[in-house]
Amino acid sequence: MRIDDDMRLDIAGADIHQHGFLPVAAAYCRSIDLIGLVNKMVPSQMVVKPGQIVQAMVLDTLSGRSPLYRLSEFMAEQDVELLIGEKIDPEKFNDTNVGRALDAIFKAGSSKVLTECGVRATELFKLDTSVISYDTTSTNVWGDYYDCESKTPPLGPVVTHGYSKDHRPDLKQFMTELLCVERGIPIFGRSLDGNSSDKTSNNEMLGNISSIMAKNGVGPGAFVYVADSAMVTESNLESVGSNLFITRLPANYKECKVAISKAVEADEWAVMGVLAETKETKNRPSARYKSYETSVNIHGKKYRAIVVHSSAHDKRRQKKLEKDITASEKEINRKIGKQSIRFSCQPDADKAAKALNNISTKLHSVKASVNAVEVKKRGRPPAGGSSPTQTRYDLTWELVLDDNEVQTLKKIAGCFVLLTNVPIDGEMGMDSTASLRTYKGQYGVESDFAFLKDPLVVNDIFLKTPSRIDALGMVLIISLMIWRLMERSMRAYVENEKTTLPGWNRQKTKLPTAFMMTTIMTGIMVVATSKGKCFLSKPKLNQMIYLEALGLDPEVFTNSSSRCRPIIPKKMTSGG
Repeated sequence: MRIDDDMRLDIAGADIHQHGFLPVAAAYCRSIDLIGLVNKMVPSQMVVKPGQIVQAMVLDTLSGRSPLYRLSEFMAEQDVELLIGEKIDPEKFNDTNVGRALDAIFKAGSSKVLTECGVRATELFKLDTSVISYDTTSTNVWGDYYDCESKTPPLGPVVTHGYSKDHRPDLKQFMTELLCVERGIPIFGRSLDGNSSDKTSNNEMLGNISSIMAKNGVGPGAFVYVADSAMVTESNLESVGSNLFITRLPANYKECKVAISKAVEADEWAVMGVLAETKETKNRPSARYKSYETSVNIHGKKYRAIVVHSSAHDKRRQKKLEKDITASEKEINRKIGKQSIRFSCQPDADKAAKALNNISTKLHSVKASVNAVEVKKRGRPPAGGSSPTQTRYDLTWELVLDDNEVQTLKKIAGCFVLLTNVPIDGEMGMDSTASLRTYKGQYGVESDFAFLKDPLVVNDIFLKTPSRIDALGMVLIISLMIWRLMERSMRAYVENEKTTLPGWNRQKTKLPTAFMMTTIMTGIMVVATSKGKCFLSKPKLNQMIYLEALGLDPEVFTNSSSRCRPIIPKKMTSGG
């Protein structure tokens, strides 16, 4: 819209907003109809409906994770009509209304709302649901939450002590579980008790996974469930049923050690090479992979076991090997003790050498030898003559490191085992390389957890009750969903168009991130008058490029009903 003469007269009393990327995020929220969905599923008599509050909280979360008890302050700085779709007094987003909205969401079922958001995102963006990843994390809280320790704890996740994945056993916590597709886009999530076991939560998820995926139009056997080693229990493997899975076989299973030893002994590796998506540098070389396939019997059933060797796998194990070598040296020296090194007769020296040669550990042996030496006899030498000598026998030894054993242990230290029932051939078939790629996608879920664990958010003033923590967890996961969908759209655009986007340091990138987009979408100024909205500072070239990659146009900064045009990877539209 151009500024006409009448509009110029209105500008003096107009609102001027300097937009960043929030209108983009709001357009993605509108695409899945977040406000309408929440309001439909969460009955309320509130003047400002829960849907409007949820969208405001999502945008606040994405803006930089300011404390959500300052939501009204955040909204006071925004064009509320543009972001929420209607003019609402920012004061209406106060702590009381936010708390009431969270209570209503919990009563209606946080996970139900989140599931429906996931279904809509899957349908609209045609998300690939052939592989789903599951994981959990713990979130620390600083409150006492004594009510959770009573015989009748309040509704919601029990905030209590449990195994801390953040290494803070002194703090109470709750757990969060995520079910993601396409390396990190959540389609389901839940808050769990702070002392929940990963093995138990896996079992519960396996019991519900078929119904969750059915809502997304996916039947049993049409997806692969990816989880960490906590999945491997007899009960969990039974709960898998007809579903396919890939997990990591725990090292404490003897079958894991047997499979690795078999692979190392056979030394018939299939080279996979580099699987990393990012380009390696001199200071950050990519790991090289190779594999050996065998089978194992776990709890009476036969599974594929893919032994993977990584050139950079588990540096802790490599360090442990170094410690084992040092400990072996100490053990040898302890066994040698205060050994005499000079003997008067050779039989005694030979006997001592033989005893030393019999000393060994798994990593070291002793190589001893006896050398005859001539030493001067005691006393004054005779006048005019040479000093008389006598023969003595010196014992020397050295510690010999078993290089072959060390190399074998290094190979073993670089190995882990994938356990799977996915067939090699067929529609859902995966070879060893594809199986490893699929399992490595689990890192997307793990990287999501940092997004969900901001202590400023978790310890807000209105989160003294577990039920509100549960509802807030839903808001955070929806925020994560929007964040990942924006990133996914940009990468799909790059892939479809065989192009790049502006990246860091004026360089082009094929892997744009949502954070890159947030830094580029700054400085766009819009003036809102009684006659409408218009640009004071239009989007620049790089911003226009990103808008196109996001399926948007500049109207997103002036039109409160603007929605994104889903960017779908061509491989999805072609059925690949």
